[in-house]
Amino acid sequence: MDLAHLKQITQDVLKIAKQAGASSAETDVSFGTGQNVSVRLGETENIEYNRDKGMSITVYFGQQKGHASSSDLSPQALKDSVEAACNIAKYTAKDAFCGLADASLMATDIPDLNLYHPWNVSVEEAVEIAKACEAAALEVDKNRITNSEGAGVSNSESVFAYANSHGFVGGYASSRHSISCSVIAGEGDNMQRDYWYTSARDQLDMDSAQSVGKLAGERSIRRLGARAIQTGQYPVLFEAPLASGLISSLIGAISGGSLYRKSSFLLDSLGKQIASPLLNILEDPHLSKGVASSPFDNEGVATKSRQLIENGVLQGYVLSSYSARKLGMQTTGNAGGSHNLIVRSTGQDFAELLKLMNTGLLVTEVLGHGLNMVTGDYSRGAAGFWVENGVIVYPVEEITIAGNMKDMLNQITAIGTDVIKNSSKLTGSILIEQMTVAAG
Repeated sequence: MDLAHLKQITQDVLKIAKQAGASSAETDVSFGTGQNVSVRLGETENIEYNRDKGMSITVYFGQQKGHASSSDLSPQALKDSVEAACNIAKYTAKDAFCGLADASLMATDIPDLNLYHPWNVSVEEAVEIAKACEAAALEVDKNRITNSEGAGVSNSESVFAYANSHGFVGGYASSRHSISCSVIAGEGDNMQRDYWYTSARDQLDMDSAQSVGKLAGERSIRRLGARAIQTGQYPVLFEAPLASGLISSLIGAISGGSLYRKSSFLLDSLGKQIASPLLNILEDPHLSKGVASSPFDNEGVATKSRQLIENGVLQGYVLSSYSARKLGMQTTGNAGGSHNLIVRSTGQDFAELLKLMNTGLLVTEVLGHGLNMVTGDYSRGAAGFWVENGVIVYPVEEITIAGNMKDMLNQITAIGTDVIKNSSKLTGSILIEQMTVAAG
């Protein structure tokens, strides 16, 4: 199903909505295919294919809104879905803030962001890649890695079109592929698991299956022999994959929904110092092959590069047209969320971050959801490594790290160069000056 066909469906849907009396409407149509293969201990475990299609329609009758969706793209199903959305709209309360984004903000230039790279890998080839990945993990230590949670290879591609009654219609194809592995290491009664993965739009940009497996094995082995530590106040270094989670929490606090509901610890912070002067975050929606690249947002609004945080000062919120209207502002082109966030490094590699921390905790895993978005209070179970004199000395587990996100942001003392490119939050490891670390 190609883009031209999907665009035609959007036009058909909008026409039906107009005939039904809707003052305005927006719709998106998508089609996607994928293949997932997993192996465990050298044997094929799962082979899955997916083939998804769908349409969603939102209609407006003045300030009343109705929404419906369908996985059936037949003409009758499209008509029934529009009718259902119209019926819902007639029974909803008026909302002065709902409606399409302003017509003047629609994207007019839709650049090719290099997001579509199909990977025509057969099932047999995918199985061999997964087996090679797992074998590399088991090879790390044949005595202590004797069990596995498996390795997997997935590839997917999709195409979508969005249109609204301003006359905007746009869409593009995209792809996403991954290789992953998780193994279990054991020593006496002590069992530990860890994993690693690689993911990219283009399979040529992924790490090799062998390197993914090797790293998964090494990460599992190094967790054996965990010890307790004394409760206290220590510097904490968040490994890059976890550092992206801190950035996600920050973005959640400056997003429209949290702000207009007054459920954010960063209310009324625009133009204010909210973090260490070392923190600089650029949003770049047009990054080639980017995980979260898009020429327009979920409302057809043109996306553009902007500095979100500069030297710790908040330069902009993350808003859709609805949340912007609630706040008396203009959409920032973020209906559907933030785009690629690039966190500027302070120049240290991972080894230099450890030296800079000197003595403290390297966190490689966090458990549970422990952030109060209203107050910023942060408390999560964690595991990682104790560091002394800039050197990792032993693994630790069953600990709790706690602080307040406001303090944590202001106590950022370094951001590493060890960026994980699998994420839409492109950041290296982040060093926090001090947090409470409590033994289990």
